[in-house]
Amino acid sequence: MTIEEALRKASVMLAETASRPRLEAETLLAHLLGCERVRLHLNSSEELIEYEPFFGMVKRRAAAEPVEYITGKVSFYDIELEVGPGVLIARPETELLVDMCAEVIEAERLSRIAEIGVGSGAVSIVLARKFPNLHITATDISADALDYAKRNIERYGLAERIELVECSLLEGVDANVEMIVSNPPYIGEDYELPAPLHYEPENALVGGKRGDELLREIIDTANERKAAHLLCEMGYDQREPILEYCRRLSLPAPQFYKDLAGFDRGFHLNLTGNERTT
Repeated sequence: MTIEEALRKASVMLAETASRPRLEAETLLAHLLGCERVRLHLNSSEELIEYEPFFGMVKRRAAAEPVEYITGKVSFYDIELEVGPGVLIARPETELLVDMCAEVIEAERLSRIAEIGVGSGAVSIVLARKFPNLHITATDISADALDYAKRNIERYGLAERIELVECSLLEGVDANVEMIVSNPPYIGEDYELPAPLHYEPENALVGGKRGDELLREIIDTANERKAAHLLCEMGYDQREPILEYCRRLSLPAPQFYKDLAGFDRGFHLNLTGNERTT
C-alpha cells in the first residue's frame, strides 16, 4: 500500500467524523512518520511500511477521539503544547483572550497576574513569552492538568516566572495580583456535548447548571482580591447574565469582545473604573 492509497482509505474512514478528513489523515500520518505533511505529497507513491499503526490511529479518530489526544500535541498561538486525556485542548478562540490580556498588560505595564484554570498552560506560557518581566501565579483543581502545564512550562524555560498552585480559584494564594485571567468551564449541565468533547475532562467544560456559575465566582474573587482587571472567556449566550451580575454587585460594566464568527466570546472587567453599572 502506497502513502497515497493509505491516505485515500483513511479519508473515507474519517468522512463521517472529520470536517476535513484528508487533512486529518495527513496530520496523523505525518505525526506517525515524524515528518511534515509536504513530505507525504512529495513521496506519495512510496510504500507505507507502518500502515497498521496508522490505521490504528485512524480508527481512534473515527471513534471521535480528538486528533490532539492521538498525536499528544496541539498548536496554540506561536507554541506547541503537550496534551492528553485529563487536560482541556486549547482552542483557537482562546488566542483572542491572550490578545486582550496582552493589550491590558502592555497599556497598564502590569508585572504580576494570576490565571485561574491553567489547563495545559497555554495562556500563561504565551503571555510570559510576550512579557519577559511578567510573573504569573497559575492555579487549577486538576492534578493531571497541572502535570501537563508543568511539562509545557519547563519546555519553554518559564518555571521561574510561572508558579503553579493546585487549588480552587485563588484559594491559598497570598500574592497580590494586578490582573486575573481565566478560560473557565462555562457550558451548562443540560447541554448535549458533541462526541469529541466526551474525551475531554468534564470539569474543564461544564460550569454548573446554567453554565455561568463559575464565571460569577471568578468575578467575586477578582472583586474581593481587589484585582484591577479581570479577563474571561465565556459562552456566546452569557453576555446578559454577566452584565446583570455586575449590576447586582454595583461593579463597572464589562467590555465584551467577539470571536471571529461574530459571537460574544469574553469580557474585560476593569475594576478600577469609576463608572458603576446601575
